[in-house]
Amino acid sequence: MNITGMSEQWVTARIKQKGDSRCIPWKNLKDLTLVHPDAKKKVDIFALSIYDMVVFPKALGHVDGGH
Repeated sequence: MNITGMSEQWVTARIKQKGDSRCIPWKNLKDLTLVHPDAKKKVDIFALSIYDMVVFPKALGHVDGGH
């Protein structure tokens, strides 16, 4: 989750256990893309979210935090 540029506390507060994976709900990343002050980070977060949901669809509505 380093790509978000958010603090470890932000990630820890939002990460959920889904089966054997630790995931961030898609809604949290979507909300972050709307308010993140760095435009490049917004694009990076959005691209990562789409990529991860398509390539690693382990937990519907969540993005695997291990990538």
